Amino acid sequence: MNRAVNKARKAAVALLSAAALMATAPSAALAADAPAHGRGLGHNPVGGVRTGHYPDVFSAAGYSKKAVDARIEATWQQLFHGDPGTAPTHADGQSIYYQLTPDLAYVEDIGNQDVRTEGMGYAMMIAVQLGHKHEFDSLWNFAKTKMQIQSGGEKYYFAWHTDTTGKVLSTGVAPDGDQWIAAALAMASGRWGDGQDTYDYGQQAKQILHAMWHASDNGGVNIFDAASHLPTFSPPGAVGYSDPSYALPAFYKVFAAADPTDKALWDQAYTAGEKMLQKAPNAQTGLAPCYANFDGTPYMRPGETVDDNAYDHNFQEDAWRVIANANVDASWFGTKPWQTKYSNTLERFFQGQGVTTYVSRYHLDGTPLTAGQNTYEPAHAQGLVAMNSTSAISANAADRKDFVRDLWNTPIPSGQARYYDGMLYMLGLLYDSGQFKDWTPQAHTHR
Repeated sequence: MNRAVNKARKAAVALLSAAALMATAPSAALAADAPAHGRGLGHNPVGGVRTGHYPDVFSAAGYSKKAVDARIEATWQQLFHGDPGTAPTHADGQSIYYQLTPDLAYVEDIGNQDVRTEGMGYAMMIAVQLGHKHEFDSLWNFAKTKMQIQSGGEKYYFAWHTDTTGKVLSTGVAPDGDQWIAAALAMASGRWGDGQDTYDYGQQAKQILHAMWHASDNGGVNIFDAASHLPTFSPPGAVGYSDPSYALPAFYKVFAAADPTDKALWDQAYTAGEKMLQKAPNAQTGLAPCYANFDGTPYMRPGETVDDNAYDHNFQEDAWRVIANANVDASWFGTKPWQTKYSNTLERFFQGQGVTTYVSRYHLDGTPLTAGQNTYEPAHAQGLVAMNSTSAISANAADRKDFVRDLWNTPIPSGQARYYDGMLYMLGLLYDSGQFKDWTPQAHTHR
């Protein structure tokens, strides 16, 4: 959330890492292309939620399940249980997960030495997808006791960042973080069942989701804009525009089941979210802005110009996630023509830039920016590599496997940039392997 405005946003392990990285050659038995008839590598007209079979573009690109599972395990071990680092900033380490007490843990934004709801939501989701309940509960306890707002109009929202002790640094809200936390809780309810109080995952999710539409009933500000049915940028103050990467249509079907009293609103949010993901990207390049007006046009602050390097209206870190948001929707609920067109457009642009060499920040017309929000991130950033690889789920362009291979050949992020790039890298592995699933009880029923 708000990466540029709020500073710069956002021996077992070694053996596992080595094993995964050595297994880079596609299996000959699996090297055949995806299904015929011009479909994408992971094309599924129905979607994994109904069939139980989520698109696996790693397999379609020729990588064995054993090798993919080893890479996922190595990445989990490195990012969650690797070297924490000895430098004061932890910039020399591998892990982003820190166990504060036996039942409290946080994920640290290494570049800023703070804790953000975005990262907490990602980490909770990764933990539930992989079945790691201890880490999930530890993260949720920190989010619940240190970050969740307990009174007032924004009750049940989360303060978007704290320091590593849990001291709140800002009471503003990052809707991406709140949505990911709520989705992770809904998944935990389905995968592990509900306990009591803090561990009544389903009820905790429902409270958060209800507040997103009804905080105004208690004098607060809703996360979702009533007219557009899209998430605003940051309640309670910055609510006149959105962020395309906050549009998470696949989650809205989960939310409609978890919060049935507002099903009609979540259905409208699903339609609006898909529309935002279609409107925000540039028609020639597929590049979306980090922030957008509710009609999908780039958001610009007073004094900004289209040719400047401002974070808001250019393709930078927030906007990378738009790619996966469109393709997770395709993976879960079936590929639609607009998703194929979008992914083809995006891949065509990045093929022209060089699949293994493109830079990571652009004007929407495809001109590289001359400066970005930080200097420590690799030019060919692992987070964007991971998000671009998901385009193979819906694309039917001839060279779509190149983007999957680029992710496979990218080392697990470490060092100063390992927080954001590491989270997106881990999620990319889950998306591309078909292991990012809807675990809620309604997952295999008609929606």
